[in-house]
Amino acid sequence: MPSFGDLFTDTRGDDRTMRVSYHPERGAVVLSLWNGTTCRGSFRMAVDDVPTLRTLLAEIETSAAPTAALPTVLTAGGPGAAAAVAGPAVPPAPAVDETGDISGTAHRGAFPILPAPRVA
Repeated sequence: MPSFGDLFTDTRGDDRTMRVSYHPERGAVVLSLWNGTTCRGSFRMAVDDVPTLRTLLAEIETSAAPTAALPTVLTAGGPGAAAAVAGPAVPPAPAVDETGDISGTAHRGAFPILPAPRVA
């Protein structure tokens, strides 16, 4: 593991982790998925894409954070009286950046079924 990075534990457990490492010589951040000591997959991200990922994670963190104070709505409860009703604040939906047309780019066909060789 490079000297600059971190390790995150999967919420499902089972010794699943994600390693994030910075490779300045390649200008890349590598995200790799591990099961125990076996790497199951990796993704190399250009350092130029890190601000976009950081913005997305900040928006997720903001929308997932519990609200500090619920808004108060005054409703009429009779002549000269008002009752306070608290309701959950609804955070705005995060912006979605469309990065390109991905429709029709994958071709998933069935592999041909080949006869098994016969051994005598």
